[in-house]
Amino acid sequence: MTTDALTRAAQTRPNSFDPATRTVSAVIASPTPVPRRDSRGPFLEVLMAATLDLSAADLPVLDSHRTASVRDQLGRVRSIAVEGDSVVAVLWLSSAEDVAPVVQRIADGTVTGVSIGYRVAGWTEKQTQAGRVKSPTAWTITEVTLTSNPADPSARLRHQEESPMPEATETVLRDVAEQTRRHDIRALVRTAGLDAQVADDLIDAGADMTRAKAEIVDAVQDRRRAAPIIRSHAPANDDPATIIRRQSDALAFRMGGGGEPAKDVRPFLNLSLRDMAVDSLTRAGVSTRGMSADEVFTRAGEHTTSDFALTVSNAMGKVALDTYKAAESPLKTLCRQRTLPNFKDSTSIRLGEMGRLEELAESGEITHTSRAESGETMRLKTFARGVTVSRKLMIDDDLGLLGDMTAALGEAAAQTEADILVTLLTGNPNLSDGTPVFDATRGNLGNAGGGSAGAIGSAGVDVFTDARQAMRTVKGMDGKTIVGAAPRFMIVGPEIETLAEKILAETYPTKSDEVNVAASKMTLLVEPRLEGDAVYIFADPARLAAMQYAYLSSAQGIQIQRTEAWDTLGMKYRAFLDFGAGWLDWRGAYLHEGS
Repeated sequence: MTTDALTRAAQTRPNSFDPATRTVSAVIASPTPVPRRDSRGPFLEVLMAATLDLSAADLPVLDSHRTASVRDQLGRVRSIAVEGDSVVAVLWLSSAEDVAPVVQRIADGTVTGVSIGYRVAGWTEKQTQAGRVKSPTAWTITEVTLTSNPADPSARLRHQEESPMPEATETVLRDVAEQTRRHDIRALVRTAGLDAQVADDLIDAGADMTRAKAEIVDAVQDRRRAAPIIRSHAPANDDPATIIRRQSDALAFRMGGGGEPAKDVRPFLNLSLRDMAVDSLTRAGVSTRGMSADEVFTRAGEHTTSDFALTVSNAMGKVALDTYKAAESPLKTLCRQRTLPNFKDSTSIRLGEMGRLEELAESGEITHTSRAESGETMRLKTFARGVTVSRKLMIDDDLGLLGDMTAALGEAAAQTEADILVTLLTGNPNLSDGTPVFDATRGNLGNAGGGSAGAIGSAGVDVFTDARQAMRTVKGMDGKTIVGAAPRFMIVGPEIETLAEKILAETYPTKSDEVNVAASKMTLLVEPRLEGDAVYIFADPARLAAMQYAYLSSAQGIQIQRTEAWDTLGMKYRAFLDFGAGWLDWRGAYLHEGS
């Protein structure tokens, strides 16, 4: 069963307002065909009173379908009934002061439009000369609203006795048939790779589809004879998910996301935010004729009305993710990445070494052995900030400002991760065995013995030699097996970046003892948040990971989501990050403390 809220418009009955009871009667639905559009293209929607579920009670009367404030509710629906093929209702209006202007407009006849919100349980469809016609097998009214933009031209006033306006119905059918003809001709011309002017000429000439197909075939053959060119044309794709993806990519590009937009994204680059909001409402079956930009964004921002909010959040997510990745800390290179299912403490179990295989005895009995194990814990935490896309920004189509705001969220997420990793690295916490990560008893802590950063720089190769010897000969948890982890990364702060580069610089020695052994073995990583002249050396995490970081399995990296904002004019979004980090094993890390 579908739950998407649809809307349909009718007209109030002039002079039916009763000031004593504050009630007014209205025809709220009729069988008049109303043009709609779905993923397959245009169709006519016909609401049949016979399939209406009248069990709904105590429905609200709203102002222009708005639900952002309690002031948007003008009253209640007193009763709903079926009269012939139409649905009629008696509306009761509140005596509140802020409703008085609306009541006055109803009394003097300046407000006549009535719209309904409804849900459809299923559809029946048939093909007519005017195109597809769809009717609900069962439907339920969820709201009645006063509006300035009625979409049902055949809604009748209750005090008139004649039958519904057949001429208006025929007009709608003719209009839909003409729209279908134009759409189909343009689609054929586009698929054939012809200029849009060909479609305009055929439409202006009143060509039917038979004539249009014949002339398009002739035009294609003439073009091939004149200049044989191979062209590839992708078929039109009206799938809502595809449209959302293309519009999101176009928004991200205009927000400063960088890169070259894909070919199927380019047609959307010239659409403003208002254009996309109108398009999303049209695809949802909501007419925007006569709506101001403010009303368009208000309706498009409703979750049940359109997918505009999802399009904007997807674009923001792309821009934030690009900035987030560009600003990532180099310390993540040293770590093993994990995903966790929840926010509970997670323990990473590391099994000890197997030692060596033993010679098989003549009896054939295999000796079994146990493996030592140790575990380090970490847990995820959530970090978040909010951002409001104001109505002024949307109306002004200021995507540059929106892009800057979104990029700042991505960079903030990367800064948060970096701060956590730097604190973990420099904090030298105790592991599960009660000893700090870097400790003289472990053999992975070197000291310059005083001096300056320059002294460390001059003894750089010695630092590398000490670290390599310690990491190559360190034993596993069984105290016997040599792990043999090779140094792979050198991590320093900006104060000794130049000195570290000199240590690792490639040379062209004339003697074997001048070879810089560190040059071809190590990769330099500079973390600008590190202070002092300490030098950290790590093994390749693929061989022996010393640190780890993790995301929630359902939300990896920075996430952008829409939030409800009844107290905010505009759309409100939140950026959040579920992230945690911890140590795994001290054997893959070495620290030279510096001065």
